[in-house]
Amino acid sequence: MSHNTFGHLFRVTTFGESHGPMIGGVVDGCPPGVALDPATIQGFMDRRRPGQSRHTTQRREPDTVRLVSGVLPGDDGALTTTGTPIAIVIENVDQRSKDYSKIADRYRPGHADYTYDVKYGLRDVAGGGRSSARETAVRVAAGAVARAVLSNVVIRAALVELGGDAAEARDWEHTACNDFFCPDAAAAERWAERLDEVRRAGSSVGAVVEVEAHGVPAGWGAPIYGKLDQDLAAAMMSINAVKGVEVGDGFAAARLTGEDNADEMTMGSDGPTFTSNRAGGVLGGISTGAPIVVRFAVKPTSSIRTPRRSVTRSGEEVDVSTTGRHDPCVGIRAVPVGEAMMAIVLADHYLRDRGQTGGHH
Repeated sequence: MSHNTFGHLFRVTTFGESHGPMIGGVVDGCPPGVALDPATIQGFMDRRRPGQSRHTTQRREPDTVRLVSGVLPGDDGALTTTGTPIAIVIENVDQRSKDYSKIADRYRPGHADYTYDVKYGLRDVAGGGRSSARETAVRVAAGAVARAVLSNVVIRAALVELGGDAAEARDWEHTACNDFFCPDAAAAERWAERLDEVRRAGSSVGAVVEVEAHGVPAGWGAPIYGKLDQDLAAAMMSINAVKGVEVGDGFAAARLTGEDNADEMTMGSDGPTFTSNRAGGVLGGISTGAPIVVRFAVKPTSSIRTPRRSVTRSGEEVDVSTTGRHDPCVGIRAVPVGEAMMAIVLADHYLRDRGQTGGHH
């Protein structure tokens, strides 16, 4: 299987399956001399970790990260990157492969069972194998390394819609105060009640995640085939269950006039500034200096108890009901993954811009 690497100069390669002994990856291209705090990295991992509330899968994984190469330890416990590949290892400790025995020969509707089987001629039944969102834990660890490279960039994300119910407020401090990374206290209360009902019914709902990056200077990205927003879209689409991505106003821009959509410019003390940010911080594939804003849509979790029509590998028509431990809304744990992918893309474009222009801007 190819296509397990993302990025150009800052490159992330992942390996492992949902129910294998471990997952891991290699971060290549990280500059030397970057300070890494193991506690900070683990803090990002803990935000994605399963089993932390009744609203996510009850699989219990500590997601303890080990960096086994590419760093030198200091006397204070801090690490410094050496410029060589950084290897990341995360052990799987709470697999229940028996949960999948009843669907061993059945394609689960909405999952990648059929497409993997038709492409590779085989299928990893336990947890979906390589197609499982378990792989995203490695991305969060790699994203923590990318954040250390981007010392002047602040990246944050929030769940802004769940099951069609959108958050109105954008109180970013409140995202740390509830189980949903929700920036709206009232919406978080509604979502808790709604998701309890969904979980009891054995069903699932979708969600929308919004990711922002502040402090990105104007000039990152490239025209045509190296666009910053192009790579951001690819990064977000690579996250499991994501079915749509928009930058800035996205699809809403199609309903505006040219006058309404144009981000007017004024001259500030440090150069041009924008009076609005409908473009999401990117014009012509290059950053404008305004906040980078990306949203992505996450489909409802495909593993549900309600029987759905499908077929077996031998072509028999059957009903499929998926039991086991699953997220009633996989979009919740996609929030820290979206932050990580934003960081990886930006670290890559930072190094690409520095290599091409010397970072003169």
